[in-house]
Amino acid sequence: MDVVLEVTDQFMFDYMYAWLLPARPALYDFPDKTNGTAQAFSSWVYEPATKFFSLEPSQAAYQSIWTRDNIYRQSLSLFLILWLFGLVTYYVFASLSYIFVFDKKTMEHPKFLKNQVWLEIKQTNAALPVMALFTFPFLVAELRGYSLLYDTSDEGPGRWYDYFQFPLFIMFTDFGIYWIHRGLHHPLVYKHLHKPHHKWIMPTPYASHAFHPIDGFAQSIPYHVFPFIFPLQKMAYVGLFVFINFWTIMIHDGEYYANNPVINGAACHSVHHFAFNYNYGQFTTLWDRLGGSYREPDGDLFKKEKKMSTTTWKKQVNEMEKIVKEVEGEDDRLYEPTETKKSK
Repeated sequence: MDVVLEVTDQFMFDYMYAWLLPARPALYDFPDKTNGTAQAFSSWVYEPATKFFSLEPSQAAYQSIWTRDNIYRQSLSLFLILWLFGLVTYYVFASLSYIFVFDKKTMEHPKFLKNQVWLEIKQTNAALPVMALFTFPFLVAELRGYSLLYDTSDEGPGRWYDYFQFPLFIMFTDFGIYWIHRGLHHPLVYKHLHKPHHKWIMPTPYASHAFHPIDGFAQSIPYHVFPFIFPLQKMAYVGLFVFINFWTIMIHDGEYYANNPVINGAACHSVHHFAFNYNYGQFTTLWDRLGGSYREPDGDLFKKEKKMSTTTWKKQVNEMEKIVKEVEGEDDRLYEPTETKKSK
């Protein structure tokens, strides 16, 4: 994350900290003790975060008492990046998915909640800053050299690993998320942490980040632990961070493109939302198959005329209501009246 921090420092944070916490100018301009136009003195020396590019710092980088290598500044900056840039990414790409991919007919489903889109956004707005608060210590530790992040192939295991790190990351994080997600469905945990995300029986792309904050953070732990166990190239790290957010939106968009036995796509995840106890995996179906929790999506879900049919919806509703009664007891969700849905 040092690459991202360098870019944001260059164009935003240097100016922010120089304004909020300005450094006091020296009493004189060393070595000329008679000069009365002295500038603030900083011992910080710029070193590019990567060999692939560099950004020569502006004067603002030297004008704060919190220099770029200050741990308090790094902590605050990374928290803001996780929170605010995460929020921007969420709004931009969830909105694009909602406008161009999500089938609005889904909103006529009997289990689509009253004001659901607004509720999903509200839940996300509340969750993201708390998730960022739990997450930034991992990034600070990476920044200060405690991880196995590397820059060029020469610094890593070799050129072969530059390619191998991607499937390794997917398999490791998929394994970790599977067990964390499955654990969140334990009766002692579910109602307190994971139930807010299962409020959305028929999710929209805005449900992608609409978690209880501890739930959202818990499922992200494998991503943040990975570079402390395995080497990971810096640019790949940033790319995977973006990919994870895109993927999370995609599996909630309700558009079932591929009936693939390996990929845990939107269709598999939709089964998880209305049937609860299946398809806990994030990227693949492997761990669900090995753990006995895999359920293949019905073939009708890949046929638009049947996917949105009353017959399919009734089947989903009957199964969902039975599961909710077993898992939650009384269903406290507030659904939109059928008459209102039909009039839209």
